Amino acid sequence: MTSVRVLTLNSGSSSLKAAVYDMGHVETQVLSMAATRIGLPGSRVQFAAADGHMLLDREQSLPDHEAALRVLLRWLEQERPSLGLDVVGHRVVHGGGRHWTPELVTPDLLASLEAFVPVDPDHMPQALSGIRAVASAYPGVRQVACFDTGFHRELLPAARRYALPNDLVESGIVRYGFHGLSYEYIMRELGRLEGGTAEGRVVVAHLGNGASMAAIRGGRSLDTTMGFSPTGGLVMGTRCGDLDPSVLVYLIRERRMSPDAVGALINQQSGLLGVSGRTGDMRDLLDQEASDRRAAAAVDLFCYQAKKSLGASAATLGGLDVLVFTGGIGEHAAPVRERITAGMEFLGIELDPEPNRRHDPVISTDRSRVIVRVIRTNEELMVARHASRLVAGG
Repeated sequence: MTSVRVLTLNSGSSSLKAAVYDMGHVETQVLSMAATRIGLPGSRVQFAAADGHMLLDREQSLPDHEAALRVLLRWLEQERPSLGLDVVGHRVVHGGGRHWTPELVTPDLLASLEAFVPVDPDHMPQALSGIRAVASAYPGVRQVACFDTGFHRELLPAARRYALPNDLVESGIVRYGFHGLSYEYIMRELGRLEGGTAEGRVVVAHLGNGASMAAIRGGRSLDTTMGFSPTGGLVMGTRCGDLDPSVLVYLIRERRMSPDAVGALINQQSGLLGVSGRTGDMRDLLDQEASDRRAAAAVDLFCYQAKKSLGASAATLGGLDVLVFTGGIGEHAAPVRERITAGMEFLGIELDPEPNRRHDPVISTDRSRVIVRVIRTNEELMVARHASRLVAGG
């Protein structure tokens, strides 16, 4: 197989991750870049070489994703002018009901994806501006869009549908689900680690600034917590998660809030940030909870809602064989994992405190009927795999 050099771009709600890979018989990461805490105090930019050596690591004001992308492209232009890219792959959060599998970027695709900007204003504008910025920086290099919704294309009909009139459902107001590239990567890793057990009843908890959970059986996503947009489901860094829809009607009608103001409220001012009144970052909240009751309330609410969704996911699957924690919180916050699984022995979950504290790959006891794992996700590598195969004709 001829090696394909891929640049990947992954815009999260408060982060921008990028990497350069050589994809052939061996998958080799050449460079990595991360911009974190975008729009927050203490934002940071890091560039690292293949061996992990830090090429750049500094605090830098990053008011938005465009600023982070400018830093990335400027650094590549100055420090790596001869990258020799074959393709650029993008994580695109929403593909709607038309775009399930990776696609080469065309003007028609861009026009189609513009329709999802009102549905997900926190991700889609960044992804589309990233595609356009790359087209300007690397004219002639092919680009591939990889959709987070694709993994959930076979949801159970009852999970897909909302109890709305048929004409609204047929117009596309349904549950799509997100974080699909992360789930896809985790399930491939789980198959490598656990063999046939990965084909059983699996719940993956992708917990980060954006958070969701998926109930998976036979490698198929049957249900997931996020819905029509990434706002629904679990409590998140700045997103409220599930909410009585009449609250929104009340805010518009009685509080005279505009739709834009309501959108900003539920996506940028709620969640952990809204409850704590100080921060949407779980690391900060865990540091503060002993002395700040609102920080403690935010952590408790996050864990409580995740515990409820874990039980619901197990009910969908008819039991549980494997539970996987991933994402920034899932991989690094041992107290959160402990609180979510506490009292779940009736499901067969028994956490081992010391392995959990150390973030070991397996954190369940030998007696636990459910295997509980911590697996680091890698959406960028999943994008690189899709992009390289598409341009290679696979």
